[in-house]
Amino acid sequence: MQSWQIIEHGRPLQKVLAETPRPRGTEVLVRITRSGVCHSDLHIWDGYFDWGGGKRFYVKDRGCVPPFTIGHEPFGVVEALGPRARGVKVGQKRIVFPWIGCGKCAVCKDGFDNYCMQQRFVGVMRPGAYSTHLLVPHPKYLVDSSGIDDSFAATLACSGLTAHSAIGKLPKLSARDWVAVVGCGGLGLIGVSILKARGIRNVIACDVDESKLAAARKLGAKKVLDTRAADAAQQLQALAGGQLAAAIDFVGMPATHAVAYPALRKGGRYIVCGLYGGEITMPLPPIAQRAVAVMGSYVGNLKELKEIVALARRKKLKPLPVTTRPESEVNAILEDLKAGKVLGRVVLDFERAEA
Repeated sequence: MQSWQIIEHGRPLQKVLAETPRPRGTEVLVRITRSGVCHSDLHIWDGYFDWGGGKRFYVKDRGCVPPFTIGHEPFGVVEALGPRARGVKVGQKRIVFPWIGCGKCAVCKDGFDNYCMQQRFVGVMRPGAYSTHLLVPHPKYLVDSSGIDDSFAATLACSGLTAHSAIGKLPKLSARDWVAVVGCGGLGLIGVSILKARGIRNVIACDVDESKLAAARKLGAKKVLDTRAADAAQQLQALAGGQLAAAIDFVGMPATHAVAYPALRKGGRYIVCGLYGGEITMPLPPIAQRAVAVMGSYVGNLKELKEIVALARRKKLKPLPVTTRPESEVNAILEDLKAGKVLGRVVLDFERAEA
């Protein structure tokens, strides 16, 4: 098998050849054909998440120690089955659910693997999908995406799922309420598409890039806002007519909080799922006085992945811009993503890679 690995954090990934693993027990070996490139991959590549104030969380502290294969948007073909693997057949195309827990704790038994404290996340704690092959612990983590373009299907494992789960945390909305999508990268754009598919029309897309705002309009945003202005929070509040019921922050940095949070109406909800980094300070009394909620949303569970796939299969979901590029360009793609040059999502093509 071939994989692209972090040998040293912050340095170019290197192509590595190794023996292809054989599935045991309930394991399934998937021949990866598509692998999405996510902004979180940049943090793992760098080796840390920025907690603000000079503080960092180093990925080595959760088991991501080089040499390590990243990638958590896997799509491929079932190549081999362990003797106790049931429910899939060799040759079937499947999305791999990457947010795998221990499978034994109370959280996992309730179906929330993504909240497990003993995570086995693909490309985060375990070898990932920047590879020709991926060993999956059980067939239940494979989702049928028949009828969906392969590259778009790969993006549903993280960007689609993360946006869908965050949108599921919105408060009950009235006809006069508005929702802000803050950040129109891969997550924000699919978020706009999901909101439209779910019948939520009053959407304001917020970003600093005109091309991304234009893409958000095409996907269903009713209004857009360039957040570079000093009074962006006031502009957002005005665009919503004082009825901003929720803001989903797909960036997660002090500057985006400073736009979204102050613009909320009383009883509004600020949902953070972006991991860009930094820290904020907030006075406590106004949280109660304004009855606002500040909450996080982290990826999603298997049930939610099946829901978003079902939306896509029923053609209810308009795909965000997806560019498919050869896996050999992975380092250039990461640099483009870091520089903000990617519109939508880039997906690596491993179909022609030497296995």
